[in-house]
Amino acid sequence: MKGFSKRLDHVQEYYFSQKLKEVAKLKAEGKNVINMGIGSPDLPPHRSVIEALNNTASSKHAHGYQGYQGIPALREAIGQFYQDHYQVRLNTDSEILPLMGSKEGIVHVSMAFLDEGDEVLIPNPGYPTYAAACKLAGAHAIAYDLKEENNWEPDFEALKALDLTKVKIMWVNYPHMPTGSRGSKELFQKIIQFGLENDVLIINDNPYSFILENEPKSILSISGAHEIALELNSLSKTANMAGWRVGWLAGRADMIDAVLKVKSNMDSGMFLGIQRGAIAALSFGKGWYTGLNEEYQRRKMLILELASLLDLEVSKGAVGMFVWAKIKNNQSEIELVDKLLNKKNIFITPGSIFGSNGAGYVRFSLCVPEVQIREAIERIKSI
Repeated sequence: MKGFSKRLDHVQEYYFSQKLKEVAKLKAEGKNVINMGIGSPDLPPHRSVIEALNNTASSKHAHGYQGYQGIPALREAIGQFYQDHYQVRLNTDSEILPLMGSKEGIVHVSMAFLDEGDEVLIPNPGYPTYAAACKLAGAHAIAYDLKEENNWEPDFEALKALDLTKVKIMWVNYPHMPTGSRGSKELFQKIIQFGLENDVLIINDNPYSFILENEPKSILSISGAHEIALELNSLSKTANMAGWRVGWLAGRADMIDAVLKVKSNMDSGMFLGIQRGAIAALSFGKGWYTGLNEEYQRRKMLILELASLLDLEVSKGAVGMFVWAKIKNNQSEIELVDKLLNKKNIFITPGSIFGSNGAGYVRFSLCVPEVQIREAIERIKSI
């Protein structure tokens, strides 16, 4: 064997892939580990989603290859979803590409638009996969700062001062993960203007727009966005379907077609039963999201109590599926995470895995039943 690809020199195993091995080892030793690190919804999908899957799976015609662009009914459901919730009209034949999860789309977009030597603006802190996908495509990741004093929003003067001649893509993500900064239409307008002025493709990763947020937003609703922006979205968080792997990319037809060229060489279409389940999930009214957010709000209040016991500072106005907390003392986030895991069997996420601006912060997931959060509170009280 002559060795592995050099592209692996620039990427590492995903943090959670690595850390969950440690958690699994502790569980195998009989430790009752409370996992507050992962944003995988523990709540079930609506029964109509399960019924759609079951009904389709029992059909003898459901098990063959499916089209690379999904069935027309799925694209139409996504289009209606965008119109109903974001007031965005999309051509369902050419401006929507279903994906096997939006994480897949991050890599597909990078492969479709980037060449060796290109540069990509990556938020710091931000989702690590943006930088990993960029490096796998042979491009160079340029971190741009998001800071608490600026509400975790870009400093556009600092961005304009950069040499942008090689920058092809800017990744943005509002509501923001991990900080929970909700973003705004005004922020989206600034981002789109920056993209237009500098010929930089804007890609908004938008899986959290309904979680603890009463006014879901899409960057595609902004004037000029059609010319310079794409949006990734997903049912993982909003419909409790993380393991189903259903997402999509939306935007201008020629850009969607470019990504399809990559995708069609990477998979052979999504199982029909999953597509039918997705159609059911996309038809949910406001009542579904209200009920979901009532549950997450109860959990958040308990997490805030837990954070207070740990002497952490939290922005209570943040949205999304996580609580982002600042460490007040001189303890590092890695030290705190390891202390909680090894002494209290509680796993939370160190902020530094999301970039250097995450140092001094930790992240709690809301995907934990109330009874387990209360148990974590009792464990902390016993310190």
